[in-house]
Order: sequence, then C-alpha cells, then structure tokens
Amino acid sequence: MTYWLVCNAKSGDGERDCNFWLARLAQAGIAHPRCCDFEERDWQHELRPDDTLIVAGGDGSVNLGARVCREKQATLAILPSGTANDFARNLALPAEPEALCELIARGSTQQVDVAEHGDGIFLNVAHIGLGTLPSRESRTTDKRFLGRFSYGAQLLRRINARRGFRAIIECDKGVVQGRWLSIAIASGAFFGGGNEIPEASANDGQLDVIAVRPRPLLQLLLTFLTVRLNRQSPRRTSTLVHLKGTHCRVQTRKPKTVTADGDVVSETPLHVRLHKGALKVVAPVVVNTGPSK
Repeated sequence: MTYWLVCNAKSGDGERDCNFWLARLAQAGIAHPRCCDFEERDWQHELRPDDTLIVAGGDGSVNLGARVCREKQATLAILPSGTANDFARNLALPAEPEALCELIARGSTQQVDVAEHGDGIFLNVAHIGLGTLPSRESRTTDKRFLGRFSYGAQLLRRINARRGFRAIIECDKGVVQGRWLSIAIASGAFFGGGNEIPEASANDGQLDVIAVRPRPLLQLLLTFLTVRLNRQSPRRTSTLVHLKGTHCRVQTRKPKTVTADGDVVSETPLHVRLHKGALKVVAPVVVNTGPSK
C-alpha cells in the first residue's frame, strides 16, 4: 500500500503548505509519501485500489481527488486546508493537524455517496441562481480576511437585487415549479462554509434539493433561522422547498450558470444522479443531521 500526497498551496490562507503536512504525517508514522500534482496525470496510472490519496486543500481539491479515487477504487484522505471545508464537516474530522494525520495512519474508513452530473461529480452541493455568486464573484481578499463567512458576505451584497428565475425541479419523489432565488442540490449535510441541511448525511443515498423563493430579506432570514434552530425543514412555507430523491433534473427558461463544489461547471439544464457509497474515505464517522435519538 502506497500513500500519495497532493497539496494545493493556494487553498485557505496558504499557511498549511506541503512541508507543513509532510512533517506532521511523518510524526504520525507516514514517512515519505509520494508527492504529486493534479496538473500531471502520469502518476494516476500507478495508483492502486489499496493505495491512499491524501489531499491537502479545499473542497475543489477534494473533488479532484475523489474523481481519481473513484476511478482507481483507491481511498481518499483529507487534510482540510480551504475556506469552507464542507466535505470535511460531513466526516467529523478532527481540527488538529496532528490528530488528522494520526487518523490517516490508523486507516479507519467510511463509504460515502457521490453525485454525478454529466461528466463531472460533486461531494457537497451544486448551485443554480444566487448560490453561484460566492464561487463566481468572491474575492481573494474576502476569503483571506473573512474565511468561510466570505460566502455569506457576498450573498448579502446581492440578495436585494435578485428577482429570481423560473425553473422546473423534477425529482423521483416530487416536482415543483415557479420562480426561485436559489436552487441547491446536495449530496451531503453541509454547504457554504458550514450551513447545515436538516435530516441529511453524506451516506444516506439521497440528494437533498433546497429551493428558495424570492422574498424580502427579513422573511428569508426568519425562515433560515427557524430551520437552523429546529434542525428540520419546515413542512409548510412559502419561502423554502425541501425535496429528496436519488436523482434530480432542473430546467430553466434561459440557461443559468451551475457551480459544483465551489467551481463553475456548466449551465442548465442540469441532471444529477446519486451513487450510494461510491467512494471510500478516511473518517471516524459520517455525520447525520437528523433529530437526535
């Protein structure tokens, strides 16, 4: 079994570079992992099913690592170094670098779902509408100083100027249509720097579709606060619709930008299909945001 290490020096504040992680991996007993780069492909042909690919970076880097691991049936390990790190939240990864590296050395694994769209995948969320703005317009200075809160700051700058767009959302468990401010299709339980999706997990075999209608800012904030406090989607609301299913199709009157795991990937129409347990990851557990028993 071989350990491979990919570091994205541009992720987060840039302080946790390759040397930072190499030192801590060595302390945990993983000495001299093979260092590689996603921009080069030769090493990917050498990856074997019993190997572990360690990715130090944000959600975009983790997405690239997941593609490679899924293709080669290898194990993905994550050293969160980005701004949002939402996929890491799904796995309850420890915050301390030393504990992260020790977890990888122990090799405890979980199976998680993968969402497929066209020829791409995502592990967190695909956005249409207002939710695409942080990926398209967030400035590097915002990310440096505000961290994961830069996503919310960018939305608040623009939310009052948005009238929404018309779309039809089709899932295997329901169809809704109308004018929307934002549509999010999630495979896990977190997006946008820690926003929690009620009654969801990254291994439940379900997509969670969260669609928000254009409403005054105060009404939107009240709805989101209610969801956050109750930890479940409201059963009756004129603001938010929450659907579940194994696949989802979104059709809009005019092409709309689609982002996935923080990157612009395509335009609508969008068709997403979930593959249950399609990726092996190093993690102690998979977080479930359902009601505590």
